[in-house]
Amino acid sequence: MINIFEVYETNKMIEQEQLDVRTITMGISLLDCADADLDTVNRNIYDKITRSAKDLVSVGREIEREYGIPIVNKRISVTPIALVGGRACTCPEDFVTIAKTLDEAAKATGVNFLGGYSALVSKGMTTADEHLIRSIPLALSSTERVCSSVNIGSTKTGINMDAVKLMGEMVKETAEATKENSSLGCAKLVVFCNAPDDNPFMAGAFHGVTEGDAVINVGVSGPGVVKRALEGVRGENFEVLCETVKKTAFKVTRVGQLVAQEASDRLGIPFGIVDLSLAPTPSVGDSVAEILEEMGLASVGAPGTTAALALLNDQVKKGGVMASSFVGGLSGAFLPVSEDQGMIDAVNRGALTIEKLEAMTCVCSVGLDMIAIPGTTSAATISGIIADEAAIGMINQKTTAVRLIPVVGKDVGDTVEFGGLLGYAPIQRVNTFGCEAFVNRGGRIPAPIHSFKN
Repeated sequence: MINIFEVYETNKMIEQEQLDVRTITMGISLLDCADADLDTVNRNIYDKITRSAKDLVSVGREIEREYGIPIVNKRISVTPIALVGGRACTCPEDFVTIAKTLDEAAKATGVNFLGGYSALVSKGMTTADEHLIRSIPLALSSTERVCSSVNIGSTKTGINMDAVKLMGEMVKETAEATKENSSLGCAKLVVFCNAPDDNPFMAGAFHGVTEGDAVINVGVSGPGVVKRALEGVRGENFEVLCETVKKTAFKVTRVGQLVAQEASDRLGIPFGIVDLSLAPTPSVGDSVAEILEEMGLASVGAPGTTAALALLNDQVKKGGVMASSFVGGLSGAFLPVSEDQGMIDAVNRGALTIEKLEAMTCVCSVGLDMIAIPGTTSAATISGIIADEAAIGMINQKTTAVRLIPVVGKDVGDTVEFGGLLGYAPIQRVNTFGCEAFVNRGGRIPAPIHSFKN
């Protein structure tokens, strides 16, 4: 039974502490849309998405009005398109027609993003996989709402270094293809290791092949709520600190569980998971960096930052799993530099570098996220960064990801504006020592010994 105190507390979190449900994401299987004829594939995809998600946005708005809970985004994720279009697509340009169909379907349903223009190549690439990957720059430069992801490694299979090399090249080409818009296409492109099948957050969402025909996943967020709670326990010991984060995460996740169940019931689509990630925004007071600083750091990036982040991530998960029986996706703390004012400030004051961010990704939810780098950064360097991040995920049995934006025409000291939730970012310095000979070896880095658990 919910009492009046809990209602008041939730209203306070929404009104004063910027609590929101970051996204309701409908996952839709497109496996039954496959066909040998490309026109038929496109028609099947458009019809199924628009039929399945026709009420998604309106239901989200209904729940917002009735419960007073802001639902920032309504999104769709689909089966990795390399699997769906493999029979019909004989070249990268064929896949681009599917990207445009996805974009049209996203606009018709009113969602702000659609994820799943993806390939899963952790052990090897099919011809279809390679065609899709090579189509990404054109696909993202000719669509508005389509997001792309490529999984290039996993703990069970190792790291596909041929795919890593190719993705470094594709990130560069995407930046060039969207240079008139601050290389924004790269903000819609994520390279994963250990990508989850049920992630509701963009740009990495796709509907995994282990999922049913359709599912509702919800991503909650509440950095401001956690920070405000920690303000009340300044100077207390770590036991009190941990309990405070855990209890706050429980309350935040309960809000997400409520929204997820309501959306599931009204749409007649099974509820999947709640992703209890702390996803920041550029708004003041909605920052993961500020949570870490509230714990006692003079600036995020200072010694102790990785330990503080490990504590935060663990307690968020512990509180969340008590609030919902089905927690999944990424779940933890996100570190998207351009979307977190505290992270931006730390970079500007020289406290936070890419190398420190890489260390932090050992214990956070994802990886190097929304980091703007000089447009002159080589494809090999980008591939090297992807390989480093994938290695962290592979060895530590966790999801890691890279979303780098080499902004054409910008260099260290410049700032780039992306707008909206994507915010703005200072261009960060990248280690310029070469790694071409390493990246160009080709083949696969094998799975670690602890992956053999059969």
